[in-house]
Amino acid sequence: MKIHIKNMVSNRCITAVKEELKKLGLHYIIIDLGEVDIMENISLEQKEKLKKDLLMLGFELLDDKRSVLIEKIKTAIIDMVHYTDEPLKTNFSDYLSEKLKHSYAYLSNIFTETQGMTIEHFIILHKIEYIKELLIYDELSISEIAWKLNYSSVAHLSNQFRSITGFSPTHFKELKDKKRSPIEEIGNTTIKTKNKLSAILQKCSINRIKQTEQTAVPAYLQ
Repeated sequence: MKIHIKNMVSNRCITAVKEELKKLGLHYIIIDLGEVDIMENISLEQKEKLKKDLLMLGFELLDDKRSVLIEKIKTAIIDMVHYTDEPLKTNFSDYLSEKLKHSYAYLSNIFTETQGMTIEHFIILHKIEYIKELLIYDELSISEIAWKLNYSSVAHLSNQFRSITGFSPTHFKELKDKKRSPIEEIGNTTIKTKNKLSAILQKCSINRIKQTEQTAVPAYLQ
């Protein structure tokens, strides 16, 4: 029986999930980040217990096919950007289509609908986070990092890095507090969250308009 787990994005996550499976006496084969093959059928009670325990650790047991596919897209990108020793592929669309057995147009549409951002932007956010890691380790020059992550030039990398972080790579290296984001939290703003923020901003705008109307000087007093 195959199960899919959200936020299982590193070897440390795999270890944590293994411990939870052992507690339930389940035998397993880890297939990939975010995907586990259980060797026996799981009872409803075991599934609910696993779901609850994983949630407490920051993971989520996925049930519907749409959520599973979104997580597979994210996991494939994370695996390619953060955990491969080879230079990045020049064509992520072909890589994702081949790996997930869907057309890129389908993957792109479903991802944008549910996540509120394009796959391309999600890739960029992860590339920038990995650049931060490489800059902190200070083992590669900026030109070597640009080659490793398939940027056309150092200028291209620097411009993209600045547009996301507000700093040039050189300036970032000089910062005392080099802020980084956990991999599982990168790009996690969904449509629902964005709509909520939009509603809040709209409400604030309406309140400002009301305040302006209340404090406006009557025409006959001007």
